Amino acid sequence: MAVAEEGGNGTFEGARRGRSVTAGIELVIVEDPSDVAAAVADRLAQAARAGGHVALTGGTTPELAYEEAAQREPDWSKTEIWWSDERCVPPDDDLSNYALAKRTLLDRLERDPRAVHRIKGELGKEGAADDYERELGDTVFDLELLGLGRDGHVASLFPNAPTLRERRRVLPAEAGLEPFVDRVTLSIPALNSAKAIVFAVSGADKAEAVRRAFASEPSPDIPASLVRSRSGRTTAILDRAAAAKLRA
Repeated sequence: MAVAEEGGNGTFEGARRGRSVTAGIELVIVEDPSDVAAAVADRLAQAARAGGHVALTGGTTPELAYEEAAQREPDWSKTEIWWSDERCVPPDDDLSNYALAKRTLLDRLERDPRAVHRIKGELGKEGAADDYERELGDTVFDLELLGLGRDGHVASLFPNAPTLRERRRVLPAEAGLEPFVDRVTLSIPALNSAKAIVFAVSGADKAEAVRRAFASEPSPDIPASLVRSRSGRTTAILDRAAAAKLRA
């Protein structure tokens, strides 16, 4: 497990410069949620400049990151946008991950992505999962952004759910916590096929989940602990409150 502290200038600073990768994940610890958002925005902007396939997620921290990413790189014309999960609601619903990204990122760009592949949650979980499976095909994400729930869930894969054992790439899923609406989610094998995975996590209420997801043995009790890139890098960008239970 490599641990680094990232300063405001984007370089790694602090006493923990020595790195040893023992859990297949790099931890980047910053000061507060705004710094997490800034670090994620940097990675999103870099991905937009490089082009390729980028998978987005929902949540408060990504929301801040999307706004900053649009400012840092307003041209996403070389990029195709995907999602790791979605709620089965219309695309303009406040609960929609697509609606969040549209409002905070897509509508703020000067040049639109080459393609936007949203999960059509309004089709219902079975129909939307089948539709997205066909659209996704064997696409490999160049960057996949994920959050972490207080219960350790990732995308819409909840603790000890049957979906954790599925091999299909796109799955219908039931909610494990509020809001209790049906979901569509990428599976563990699909998530792990990404070339680069970035978790964005902030807040003291996530500290125990962070410890179990990133510094303990993988377990279906904590689905995020099962998500690691098979062929590239997995990074968790954490604020100090979220990282409080990690061993220095």
